[in-house]
Amino acid sequence: MADRALPAWGVVRLPDGRVRFRLWAPDHDALALRLGDADVAMEDVGGGWFEALRDTPDGTPYQFVLSDGVAVPDPASSRQAGDVHGPSRVETHRYDWSADWSGRPWHEAVICEIHAGTFTQAGTFRAAIDRLDALVESGFTAVEIMPVAQFAGDRGWGYDGVLPYAPHPAYGSPDDLRALVDAAHARGLMVLLDVVYNHFGPEGNYLHAYAEPFFDADRHTPWGAGIDYTKGPVRRFFIENALYWLEEFRFDGLRLDAVDQIRDPSEPELLEELAAEVRARITDRPVHLTTEDNRNVAHLHEWEAGRPVLYSAEWNDDFHNAAHVLATGEAEGYYADFTDDPPGLLARSLAEGFAFQGGDRGEPSAHLPPLAFVDFLQNHDQTGNRALGERLISLTDAETHDALTAILLLSPHIPLMFMGEDWGETRPFRFFAGFGGDLARAVTEGRRKEFADFAAFAGHTEDVPDPIDPATFEGSRIDWDRRESDSGQAARQKVRALLELRRTAIVPRLQETGGHSGTIVAARRDCLAIDWRLGDALLELRANLSDAPSQPRPAEGSLLHVAGAAPGAPRSAAHFLKPGP
Repeated sequence: MADRALPAWGVVRLPDGRVRFRLWAPDHDALALRLGDADVAMEDVGGGWFEALRDTPDGTPYQFVLSDGVAVPDPASSRQAGDVHGPSRVETHRYDWSADWSGRPWHEAVICEIHAGTFTQAGTFRAAIDRLDALVESGFTAVEIMPVAQFAGDRGWGYDGVLPYAPHPAYGSPDDLRALVDAAHARGLMVLLDVVYNHFGPEGNYLHAYAEPFFDADRHTPWGAGIDYTKGPVRRFFIENALYWLEEFRFDGLRLDAVDQIRDPSEPELLEELAAEVRARITDRPVHLTTEDNRNVAHLHEWEAGRPVLYSAEWNDDFHNAAHVLATGEAEGYYADFTDDPPGLLARSLAEGFAFQGGDRGEPSAHLPPLAFVDFLQNHDQTGNRALGERLISLTDAETHDALTAILLLSPHIPLMFMGEDWGETRPFRFFAGFGGDLARAVTEGRRKEFADFAAFAGHTEDVPDPIDPATFEGSRIDWDRRESDSGQAARQKVRALLELRRTAIVPRLQETGGHSGTIVAARRDCLAIDWRLGDALLELRANLSDAPSQPRPAEGSLLHVAGAAPGAPRSAAHFLKPGP
């Protein structure tokens, strides 16, 4: 790891033992640091920055006092003394890592996405450690944790964070999170973290009180004020946050949420500068950066010489949406765009990455390697953004579900499953939050209004679960007892067998697989046929997602796996492999 430059934001313990406190507050002419009951004037060091150096032990609470007397937490706080409104705590010690870890390459990634609060009954980082062996047994090689940055309240998805450097205390301390990463590494698991750089949550963001230039007055995101990424201190806030998680917590990668809302006319834009700095600075192990982006852009995900230039991969919603329409027939909301030709759109997403690319929507993506796409049948969005939070297994028949699972796990794209999916979890995952007062009422009303135009809730939106009701959160915990049931074990055996085939037959060929590797042979509900050239080998998919038998297009290779009664049977998926010479 390269030497780390002194960050612009946050508390830092200097070589002489003193702690540097720093804040960008361009809206004020004077600032004070509150340590305990004493206020100390901070030095104006120019450019809107204020600093103070003090002999301060770890654990000391501190706040910044504005010129109008308002005391605010450090926006780069690494740990709070309590909630998002109160003092921050000095936290500068180093963690004693135990795992000897040098990372894993991206082509080995099989991801399980988890929410720290509902992954276990206790809902903590420490409790999650006890469940890591179960993920390894299923064949996962990576854990992706939904955002942990502290938000208002004691429960939530994490996308309303206001202190991006502070793990939420509902899940445990910063060292508890480090212990989870350390324990995962000891088991050979990569750990990825979901981060939110496109907005701040609706409660507990005090930046407006002292740094209004942090925000773009002319732009709003769907979730709040737009951020002005052209400002140097703003750029450093997010770039340093990415480095903080990767270096201080040894995460193996980050997933950047909704980057389509990160609008930046700078050259280079924030997203490019962030990835380039991460790549230049962390060179002793692989780092995997992925994005969620409804624009279907490819320029952020270019690969050269078998390595990503900036971002490793994009979450491929097109794959999910087309597969979901095929499985359920649903046509409301964003599924409407996929109803005209779901088999064709699914085929294109498998062969070329994006289903929609070029023209008015998206950029051409066939030149990217399969590794540049993360595919899924469900994730936190695709379950929790449903009114009732149902999982796909509850929305389609078992045979179609099995066929789509085989298509997902044996594709040369990177597969992702949502927690519990490997054992056929049926408990819903719903949208929940722990806000109070007027904000809580607004969230409840807004959630129900969101589904007012859906046929299932016309005239009775009170059937939409209340996000603020603690029962909505409690009912979203996964059921580990189901994993040990007969049905749970049967589902696990299927997933484990698929992932073992992936590990032995497909993964070794992925590193040498470049762009233009996929070819659509047929794209009908009764015959979905895709060929991938993996180096000198040929991987062939022949699926029938209809209710009637169909003669599959002939395959050149030997049968690798079939989900269903036989190749060509109703609701089946068969994979064939022809090794190279």
